[in-house]
This record gives sequence, structure tokens and C-alpha cells, in this order.
Amino acid sequence: MATHNVSSPILGTVFKITVKPGDTVRANREILILESMKMEHPVEAGVEGTIAAVLVAEGDTISAGQVLVHITPGAIADVTATETSDAAATGERADLARYRDRRHLTTDDARPEAVARRAAKGQRTARANIADLVDDGSFVEYGSFAVAAQRQRRTLDDLIRNTPGDGLVGGLATVNGSLFDEDASRVAVASYDYTVLAGTQGSLNHKKKDRLFAVAEQLRLPFILFAEGGGGRPGDTDSPGVAGLDCLAFAYFAQLSGLVPIVGITSGYCFAGNAALLGCCDVIIATENSNIGMAGPAMIEGGGLGSVKPTDIGDINVQTANGVVDIRVANEEEAVAAAKQYLSYFQGPLSTWTRHPDDVMRGLIPEQRTRVYDVRTVIDALADIGTALELRPTFGIGILTMFMRVEGRVIGVIANNPAHLGGAIDSDSSDKASRFIQLCDAYDIPIISLCDTPGFMVGPDAEQTAQVRHFGRMFVTAASITVPWITIVLRKGYGLGAQAMAGGSFHANTMTVSWPTGEFGGMGLEGAVRLGYRKELEAITDDAERAALEAKLIASAYERGNALNMASHVEIDDVIDPAETRARILSIIGRGTSWRQRTGKKRPMVDTW
Repeated sequence: MATHNVSSPILGTVFKITVKPGDTVRANREILILESMKMEHPVEAGVEGTIAAVLVAEGDTISAGQVLVHITPGAIADVTATETSDAAATGERADLARYRDRRHLTTDDARPEAVARRAAKGQRTARANIADLVDDGSFVEYGSFAVAAQRQRRTLDDLIRNTPGDGLVGGLATVNGSLFDEDASRVAVASYDYTVLAGTQGSLNHKKKDRLFAVAEQLRLPFILFAEGGGGRPGDTDSPGVAGLDCLAFAYFAQLSGLVPIVGITSGYCFAGNAALLGCCDVIIATENSNIGMAGPAMIEGGGLGSVKPTDIGDINVQTANGVVDIRVANEEEAVAAAKQYLSYFQGPLSTWTRHPDDVMRGLIPEQRTRVYDVRTVIDALADIGTALELRPTFGIGILTMFMRVEGRVIGVIANNPAHLGGAIDSDSSDKASRFIQLCDAYDIPIISLCDTPGFMVGPDAEQTAQVRHFGRMFVTAASITVPWITIVLRKGYGLGAQAMAGGSFHANTMTVSWPTGEFGGMGLEGAVRLGYRKELEAITDDAERAALEAKLIASAYERGNALNMASHVEIDDVIDPAETRARILSIIGRGTSWRQRTGKKRPMVDTW
């Protein structure tokens, strides 16, 4: 039988020879190793047989095609005892074992004491919150092996065990995936880890955030941020520079405003840099134990402003009354549930829903026109059951701002609150409504305005709140939007306030309709009569006769300003049976468009206030 020649496939050097003449080999036996360009190239026997001759030595330089070994082919009963293979070795590879050990140290299981401290405070870890938020198995983490940039002052083992992720856990995932398709459910998420250096912002976790912000921008993903901790970390030693004010994290995060929905969640202490990021979010969800401030105790004391406890700074009552917090919840579990519900409004329509009967709406407005009522009853009756979510309920309470669904379709609602100042619009409620209108427009959510207002608030005290400018925001904001805007007048539609609730004019929006309870005028009708007929009324000396004329004039004004008369002059588009409200809304908004279909921003940003 002819000898089988084993030739070199490449130009290189003989690095190792693993056989000698007389050895028996299988066809797949590795008989020598060549080295070329710093890479090892194994050469197999190619046939079963016996090594007849080895023609090269270790260290020889060989050319491509050069014969290296002669093999006499033939069946063999056994192989040479020295024939082994790494593939036959038992046990886990060393590199994989090292990876598994290091991966374990990034998990909560590796830090039971830190987990226990969180539990003792009634809080969860960063990883536990993310796990509750995202769909099972969907989280793809970025930068998990980062450690604090303190190698010059601490050992690497210490940093690995005690500063996992450099205090930030983040990545990509899906949320509400059982309700929406994969594209609609994809998000980016990041959580500061308060168990690592009190949630401070280190140089590497800034780098991780920047990376996630860029990916969220590139892929057009909503961003959910759990913000807890402080600001810049003074203890990092491994980064060049002085103050770190060239950090781009805040600019990058702010650039997401108006491009993708941004959800902020906070629990516990949230100060300085964490608070700055939180303040950029479209919505802020905060737990009862939250303290939020642009400076923590150390910075306050360092500024010579005294020594304060962290619990004295921006507690939940302060930050809900002043409008910083949009949604107040009891704990992190409720915060995550609220975040899922809020995010769902930006993920698209639902194909299934339950709702109240249409005729429920007929009896919601009292027949006595001066009797107060809760406008939330109207919203709850109109919305699909369980879908209404109110933002900033204890700030600017003259106007309610809410998201809800009508037959599965998402709608933003602004509604006058007749239980507060009779529904008059003040500065805070103007700001609240204006900001909400921007939010809806940025993400293509139609707006329903439930109007019941005597107008803007008046008087010397009101003017001290700069209301001329604040009221103006409602007009200029409404004039800048493109989403459908439907105004439904429930009862009062007076003056500039009513025009603001209609986007600037009853004919500036998509549709203005009224329930039969609607009443209209350039100002409150009683005041209009007393001003317009002052001379006539003052000319009557008899009190009873004057009161009778005033009552007659007011009744005439109400008749002239009732909804049907307004519709007869086409100042509004129609008067409808309240039971028709849902159908009218659906006839206008259709299936709508999605913000995801755009390549860029519709608005330059969403005002944070």
C-alpha cells in the first residue's frame, strides 16, 4: 500500500510534534501543530495507520505544501497510549469556570448581607426591581462586570465583591410583552444600586449609562430609570481630570426627551445627580419613603446652610404638592406596577377591553346647575374599566390630567375640576395642562378636553402668581400640536378659560360638542348681566323690582347661552346625548399613528414642568 503524505497547509513554523515513528493513529489524530502569524494550526493524520517517518523538527520553518510526515495506511487494533485529546478531558474548562464564578459575584445571591439591609428598610435591590418590571427572561444586561474606578486604593478582589456593576444595573428588555408585540414592548432600563457606594455616580457607571442612552436613541426604545442615591462620587481614583463636569450623561439623557418615553422611578434618598436625571423624565413615580432634592445633607452643610437630616429634604408630601412627583405609590412593588401601566399607553392599542354602558353618562351632571360634582366620575364612566391613570393629582388641582383607553385606544384627558374654585383655571393648573398637552402631542396621543369652567381665575391675589404668562402657555402650546383634540363641554363654557380648554377656540380644535347641560358666554352670565345692565338696574329704586329685572335678564342670558342655541349659531359643532360621547370620540381619533413610525422627534423636547 502506498505511503500517505501529510503536507503543510500553510507557510509557518513547526511549533510542536506529538507523534514519532511507529505510533499508530486514527484519521482525526492531531499529529503536529504549526504556528503562523502568532496563531496555532493543528494538522491531523488524515488516515488511519502507522507513522512511518517524521520529516521535520520542532522549530523548522516550512512552506505551504511541504511534506511533513509519512503514514503507512492500514487498520489498527489500538492507538498509541500517548494519544490524548483535550476534548476527551473531563470537567469544566478553566475559562468557563472563571466566568461562572465572576458572573455569580454580580448577582444578589453573592451579597446576602446587602440584600438583607434592603429588606430591613422595606426596599428591594436594583436587580429585584428590574426583574419585577421586565418580562421573564428578557433582560439583556450591559456592563455587568464593571467595578468602581478605585483600583489605586482598593484591591481588585474587594472591588469585584463589593462594587458590582459600579453601582448601576442596566440593559435591554421587554415590558408588557403579553399585551403587545415584541417591537412595541422593547425598552431600555437602568437602576442605580444603593447597596453599592450609596448609589453614587462613578466614572464607569456614567460610561454605562451613556452607552445605554445611545442605544435607546439608536433603537428608539422607551427608557425606564430607577433613580436612588446621590451625585458624583469623590472616591474614584482611576479617572483623569479634575471635576468631571465634562461628563455627558445628563446631556445624553436629556436628548431622549420627546424622542422616546422616559419613566423615572424613585424610592428612598434621591439627591443631586440622581435627582437631576429623575427631573428629566416624562413622568416621576415615587414611593412614600422618598426624599428628593437637588442636594443631599453633605452638600447643604458644605454650602454653609446648616446641618439637616436626609429625611428633612423634599419628602413625598412636599414633592407631590408642588408637582415634582406625578404618581405617588406606597412602595416599589406599586411603583413598578404603575410604571407598567404608564408605559402601556405608549405601546399601542389593545384589542380587548371592558367598559361601562353608554347610558351611564346621562346622569352624571346634576340637573341643578350650581350643584358641584366629581368630574372623575365622568372620566371613569367614559374610560375602559381599570385604564384611567391620573398624573399630579394634588398639584394644579383645577385641571385633571389623565391617560385612559376608550375601546382599547389610548387617549389623554384634560378636565376642569368644578370641585375646586368652580372649575376656574389658575396658574398651576395652566402649567399642568400645558405640559400634559406637550406630552400627548410628542407621542401622538389624541386629547379629550372635558370643559366645565367659569374661565381663568381672577383677582389681585391671582395676578401675583404671574398668571398672564402661565395662561399664555395653554394657548401657545395648543397652537403647536397636531394630534386630534376633541372638546366636550359638560356644563360651563365661559370666556378665555373655555377657549383654552378647546385649544384656543371652539373652532381651533378637531371637534367641539356639548352635552345638553352646557351653558356658554363670554364671561359668567350673572356677572355679564350686572355689568351690561348696570345703568338700567341702578335706575330702579325698588329693591324687589330691581331683583325681578335682574332675574329676568339672567334667565334670558341663560336661554341665549344654552347649548342648543350655541349649536344653532354653529359656534359649536353639535349637541350630543351623553351616551353618544364614546362613539363621537372614536369617530375622530380612528386607529391613529404611532410615534415609532417617525425617524426623529416631533417636538424638540417635552417640558419637564
